[in-house]
Amino acid sequence: MNILLLGSGGRESALAWKIKQSKHCDTLYIAPGNGGTAQYGINVDLGILDFEAINTFCVDHQVHIIVCGPELPAVHGLWDYFKSNKSILVIAPSQVSAQLEGSKAFAKEFMQKHHIPTAEYIEVNRDNIEEGFHWFETKNAPYVIKADGLAEGKGVVIATNKEEAKSTLIDFVQNQKFGASSAKVVLEEFLDGIEFSMFVFTNGKKYVMLPNAKDYKRRFEGNIGLNTGGMGCISPVPFVDKEMEEKVKTQVIEPTIKGLQEDNMPYFGFIYFGLINVDGQPKVIEYNCRLGDPETEVLMPRIESDLIEMFWAGVEDKSEVAGFDVLGSIGFSLENFEVNISNQHCATVMLASNGYPEAYLKGFEISGLEKVKESIVFHAGTKSIDSKCVTNGGRVMAISSLGNSLKNALELSYQSVNLIQFQGKVYRNDIGFEFF
Repeated sequence: MNILLLGSGGRESALAWKIKQSKHCDTLYIAPGNGGTAQYGINVDLGILDFEAINTFCVDHQVHIIVCGPELPAVHGLWDYFKSNKSILVIAPSQVSAQLEGSKAFAKEFMQKHHIPTAEYIEVNRDNIEEGFHWFETKNAPYVIKADGLAEGKGVVIATNKEEAKSTLIDFVQNQKFGASSAKVVLEEFLDGIEFSMFVFTNGKKYVMLPNAKDYKRRFEGNIGLNTGGMGCISPVPFVDKEMEEKVKTQVIEPTIKGLQEDNMPYFGFIYFGLINVDGQPKVIEYNCRLGDPETEVLMPRIESDLIEMFWAGVEDKSEVAGFDVLGSIGFSLENFEVNISNQHCATVMLASNGYPEAYLKGFEISGLEKVKESIVFHAGTKSIDSKCVTNGGRVMAISSLGNSLKNALELSYQSVNLIQFQGKVYRNDIGFEFF
């Protein structure tokens, strides 16, 4: 069958790498893709929010599955646009469900309603900004200020004192630093603990667990500097044992799935649970209605099951979906589908452009890729010009390695990092540092 994957980052490179391994994948299209995704399929020039053009392409190329990589198509209603089309299966949440990521306030209200553990919070906008100032007076530093809407991973500030907190709130709400996305903000109590992430694939009623992971968002070693989209990642997380996993299932995942049903929020895709371990208890920091980046770059190498079969297992009434003759004889459901996960560890180190996450230069030729033998190179901010691979973004590529231990996986990734060269190459030297 033919599959269309939407997106252009490292997450989509990892998804393309994994989807192409499926025995059910005939032709994989990636829109728009990047300088590395063409090795797995065909890059096509489609806007990820141009649903009409996407639909025309799917008809012309007999596409059976659309896999939504980033959040924007979901937030803008990709699933809703195609929901009446019985010949295409869309891996994405409905528009209302995508608000779990698209609006921090919506997500907090959902968690509060369904008794899902999270930080105490209030909502603030231009009209009640004084309430925000008063909040800072009644709480101890640090203070968490989050833009309500999407801000490309940069809409969260952890202020270390009242002055910084007030200045950030004014910058977000009154000066609209992120436009409409910060016209409303969520102020949260600071939770002291260690962060990690868990992931599921769900049809909105049943779910299957995927590997857990921990990413490193701060730009510099020691977790200092500005937040980025992610400078590295590891899987599995050493402290996420069976007891912690069970707590997350019963206290977070299952109430979330039940809440989707109770609130009539259709869902057919991935949920990312951004969590924090506070004295042995998991609390939700955020939802993402898709897989993370760079988390996908450590998840996909550890998943041994066929993703297309997992998607098909999620379809409850298989007679309603046309064009799946090749899978028609496979009668499993999500309830009895088992995701096989490798016992090996995976570690990802992100190569970035100097200056990221602020201003940076691009267009530099990348060399040494052919020397990498022990790792998987997932392209992110790259493009191909005259058969040369050049930098085209802040996060350039993710170097992922499987190993028998976390230490082994990290050693392999850093060995490969040293083989790849481009002007302005920067990366963190301390991924996984707190576990040694």
